[in-house]
Amino acid sequence: MKTILAFIFILSSVGCAAMDRSGPRVQREIKDVDYQARPQDASPRKRLMVLPFLDADQKRPQSLRDKARRVFIAELNRSGELIVIDSRELSVDPSKMMEGSHYKMEEIAKAAKALGVNAVLEGKVIDIKIKRQADNIGVVRQLTTVFEVVAQVRVVTARNGKEVFNTVKTVTVEEKGTRVGERVETDKFLSNNPGMIEVIVKDAFLDFTPQVLASLDKVTWEGRIAAINGDRIYLNVGRISGLQVGDLLKVTEDGDDVYDPESGTHIGRVPGRLKGTLEVISYFGNDGAIAVIHSGSGFRENDRVELY
Repeated sequence: MKTILAFIFILSSVGCAAMDRSGPRVQREIKDVDYQARPQDASPRKRLMVLPFLDADQKRPQSLRDKARRVFIAELNRSGELIVIDSRELSVDPSKMMEGSHYKMEEIAKAAKALGVNAVLEGKVIDIKIKRQADNIGVVRQLTTVFEVVAQVRVVTARNGKEVFNTVKTVTVEEKGTRVGERVETDKFLSNNPGMIEVIVKDAFLDFTPQVLASLDKVTWEGRIAAINGDRIYLNVGRISGLQVGDLLKVTEDGDDVYDPESGTHIGRVPGRLKGTLEVISYFGNDGAIAVIHSGSGFRENDRVELY
């Protein structure tokens, strides 16, 4: 009897295992989700290259302006309107393209243009000062310390090096407290209070953010044809830049530069010949798009593309 019961138990166990193995299969459902799709009425994100910040006083540590630059770049990216490109991607060293105390922006713009950049930004610390005001009488006095940073920001278009923003700004921060009367040497105070100086330099450049964003409204968004392979046309702008599948893009050649016949000054560049239109069908790489011909012909690498 015990042998029969054991045999029945083994059969039932095997049966349960078989039922488990033949249970319902799990079906996976995969959905495509748009990544950072732009609103229908918005333009794609423009690419801005922020050059290493300059300082009129080479004695101040480079870390001072490097930290301010990193925070400034993060703030510009946070706006959602721009993609900030690291200037290390340039084929040339910006520090070797100087004219006086500033960058040769037109030359750098030409190099940046090849990377699909729409504009280039230069930031410079011109001066840092400390002013103190205290009661005239007494050893222990009420003291107001005024920190003053003078900074400059310039923005030029990558397409032709035209300047669209150039402003010098003075930012002041006041600190009030009680101090034992003392004479303060600005240079010594700056070296002894690096944290405070980093904060006010950072704040000085952050104050430029809304003006820089507004100035780039004057800059036309554009991309470039990076490569052509059969009926597929590869663009150097894509999902991150804000292009969407189904977007129509017009393709034009670069126009000619026009100069004033009297003064010889550069007036601007006339629109190039319209070659046709492309339709975005997919993405590739970090920020590229694949398109097919919608109309026209004769497309070549480096042709400009704009939203139709």
